[in-house]
Amino acid sequence: MTVTIALFTRDLRVHDNPVLTAAHREGAAVVPLFVLDETILAGRFAAPNRARFLAAALGELDAELRSVGGRLVVRRGDVVEAVAEVAAQVHADSVHIAADVSGYSRRREQALRERLAQRSCLLHTHAASITAADPEVLVPSTGRDHFAVFTPYFRRWTEAHQRKPLGKPRALTMPPVSSDPLPEAEELCAGPTSPELAVGGETTGRKMLRDWLSGPVVDYAERNDDLAADATSRLSPYLHFGCVSPVELVHRVDMSTAGGHAFARQLAWRDFHHQLLGARPAAAWSDYRARQHDWRDDPEAAEAWRAGRTGFPIVDAGMRQLRAEGWMPGRARLIAASFLAKSLRVDWRIGAAHFLHWLVDADLANNQLNWQWVAGTGTDTRPNRVLNPLRQAKRYDVDGAYVRRWIPELAHLDGAVVHMPWRAGVDPAAYPGPIIECVGM
Repeated sequence: MTVTIALFTRDLRVHDNPVLTAAHREGAAVVPLFVLDETILAGRFAAPNRARFLAAALGELDAELRSVGGRLVVRRGDVVEAVAEVAAQVHADSVHIAADVSGYSRRREQALRERLAQRSCLLHTHAASITAADPEVLVPSTGRDHFAVFTPYFRRWTEAHQRKPLGKPRALTMPPVSSDPLPEAEELCAGPTSPELAVGGETTGRKMLRDWLSGPVVDYAERNDDLAADATSRLSPYLHFGCVSPVELVHRVDMSTAGGHAFARQLAWRDFHHQLLGARPAAAWSDYRARQHDWRDDPEAAEAWRAGRTGFPIVDAGMRQLRAEGWMPGRARLIAASFLAKSLRVDWRIGAAHFLHWLVDADLANNQLNWQWVAGTGTDTRPNRVLNPLRQAKRYDVDGAYVRRWIPELAHLDGAVVHMPWRAGVDPAAYPGPIIECVGM
């Protein structure tokens, strides 16, 4: 009997999963396997919010697999050794895994290939599992290995052929194999989590996807930057963990509408950053484009920014939402990042590390390269752009509802005056004055 292993990584779903589909088609029996990677759990990428989301997502994945006769097999330790051990136990002929772009994932893939080859077990990688487009295929005609500017990338992305979504396997057969228990979040990473964190998993994510595509996406182009409206999909954590498929999202969204086109553009930005990181892995922590930056060593300013106590309510509201939900809308991320890197002139890596700790959707491609875009070290064609927080507030939180939601000590201020509490006589003991002067004050 042919036995295959479907090794789940950042593709925690049964719908439109090329890894699971290929393993199911090839093998008479399939082992759906997830390894709790000790290297990641012990590294700086581990974070309590993502651990909690991951634990819930694994539970929902197990339930989805059981609905078609399977179950999730969990092991913990070194990924290569754990997979090789399971492969030996079930006499697997092949292992299937989603292609990924980080330096670590590529080293892991190569080590797996070499280790499995020792027992004549093949490793198959599957593109367009974590991203909608294959980062290695959608490259410029100039011969470069990646696009350095988004607009021409997006043009090619919209014209490129994309595979159709795959169905959920109707039934799975599994060989006898043991499993560790599904993990609790605290086992993965101890520490405080956001009290309003979203629930992880495919079942939850697909319901959100259906609700989003049934109507709200139509208004996305007009409302996505309106901070008080909360008019974004909130699907980014489910995309990060692969609970929903980027290919299915692109396939199902109507790009002929303004809202659908704008939403698809955000999915393309995600693919763009994955392609860039795949070509330049060092960009995770090093400047993609070297600039003459005079970064300030100002721990007090950085801590005020982290705590949401800068005295600029639009910045502080976003930072407090981050702590409360483990998530922020894109516009709030841009405002907060620009304030740290451009207004305070604090190294973007300090901000990126804080976002990595709290954001449930944070990955190296999107988090780090968005930070570099804002800091002027990335792909922005206007690297000296500065987002003035007062102007951003007047444009994207017109009557101050977003600020009042997240800064209760300013809730008594009516209208746009909430964005300049120092002019309303607010006691600095209740809410601090601005930590810097800002153009437009």
